[in-house]
Amino acid sequence: MHSELTLDPLKTALLIVDLQDEQRSEPLSMAADLDKVLANSARLLAAARASGVSVFHAAYVRDFDIRPPRPFEPLDADGGPAFSRSDSLLVAICHEVAPMDGEIVLSKNDASAFEEGSLQSRLEAKGIEWLVVAGVWTEACVAASVRDAISGGFRVLLVKDACTSGTTAMHQVGILNLANRLYGGGVADTDRAEVLLHGATATVWRSTKPVPFRFTLEDAPRLYASL
Repeated sequence: MHSELTLDPLKTALLIVDLQDEQRSEPLSMAADLDKVLANSARLLAAARASGVSVFHAAYVRDFDIRPPRPFEPLDADGGPAFSRSDSLLVAICHEVAPMDGEIVLSKNDASAFEEGSLQSRLEAKGIEWLVVAGVWTEACVAASVRDAISGGFRVLLVKDACTSGTTAMHQVGILNLANRLYGGGVADTDRAEVLLHGATATVWRSTKPVPFRFTLEDAPRLYASL
């Protein structure tokens, strides 16, 4: 269902997940509609900065010295990580959403932004209640971060057009799957999320029950558009 929502800037944080240069050119990481997602994420950043909303950036930087290879983890021919290698320039955060002084950058070795270990305590220390989430890939690192946020006791506002995946279909299904378990949270587009980050009221889709969308491949695009 859709209902009005207002966010307190002092109790809200923006989390941008894995918008890194490898999403532009690395074959294993290239994301669909990345320019649009970067532009929308930049709008969210500008709104958050203008309103004093806390900003966190997460970047996947795979470093075997910090986290040794996991069982069955894909490896490169030289035995190193298959993607997001710490020695690659492509793990840099895209310039469109580059961190500013004072914004936290979480360098992580797995999907969730909470893997790095400090995000939960940082959010709690700031008294954060709502976490506004954007980034890539929707069904992977975004999904893992959203689920950990919910488990950690935070409400999540998922900004659907500031996220993407390998294809549009993968992204839309990923958003619907998250919406089916987005307890306490909601879904909005950038227009509405920008309003909310400025401390005003907007109407957003809110989670009210488990599995509201028993979607098919045929009706998934329509249901995604309805969020």
